[in-house]
Amino acid sequence: MEKLLQSVRISINDKLYVKDPESSNLGKRIIKESIIMIHEIGFESFTFKKLGTEIGSNESSIYRYFENKHKLLLYLASWYWGWLEYQLVFATNSIPDPSAKLDRAIEIMTRATEIDTAFTHIDEVMLNKIVINEYSKSYLTKEVDQENKDGYFVIYKRLVNRMSTMMTDVNPSYPYPSSLASSLLEGALHQYFLMDHFNSLTNCTAKNTPTEYFKHLVFHALKD
Repeated sequence: MEKLLQSVRISINDKLYVKDPESSNLGKRIIKESIIMIHEIGFESFTFKKLGTEIGSNESSIYRYFENKHKLLLYLASWYWGWLEYQLVFATNSIPDPSAKLDRAIEIMTRATEIDTAFTHIDEVMLNKIVINEYSKSYLTKEVDQENKDGYFVIYKRLVNRMSTMMTDVNPSYPYPSSLASSLLEGALHQYFLMDHFNSLTNCTAKNTPTEYFKHLVFHALKD
C-alpha cells in the first residue's frame, strides 16, 4: 500500500508551466523552496530573484519552469486541490452509504492538514497555509475568465463537482448542491483564516473544529 501511494502523481494542467517541475531535481527544489518562501514572506514579497538566491541558481533558470509567479501560484494551488482530490477518492471509494460517504468527504475537505510522506518535496502543511492566505489572489484577476477557459481551475471545479454529486446522492431534491459544495471548500479555508487571525469572528477552535461545523451545516441543509 505504501508503495502504491508513493507512485501517485498529481496531474497539473501543462499550460501552467514551461517545463514540468516534477521532471527534474531543480524543478522539485523550485517547488519545495517556493512553498517555504511564500509561507514565510507572503506572495507579494516573493520574487523569482529571491527564490534563485535561496536555491543557489540563476533567476533565469526558474523562468525555464514558470512564466511568472502568478503561474507558479496557480500551479501550487492546483497541486493542493489535486492532492485533496486523490485523498477524497481514496478515502470514500469503498463507502456504499451516501450519508456515510459524504460525512467522510467533509472530514477530508475540512480537517487540519498533516504531512503526507508520499510527496517528500512538498510540505503540505505550509502549502495549506498558502492556499488559506493566498489562493484568492490566483483568481481575483482581470484574466480569470480566460484562465478559466484555459482550464487553470479544472481540478478545483472537479473537486466541487465531486462534493456536489455526493450531496445530491444524499438528497436528490436539494436545489443548491453546487453552491453548498463550493461554500464548503471556500468556507473551510476562511474558517481556518479566522481561527488564525480573527478568532472573535468564529466559533471554531482546535476542539470545536471546522469539520464539526461543516458537518452540522451541510447535513442540516440537506435535511430541510
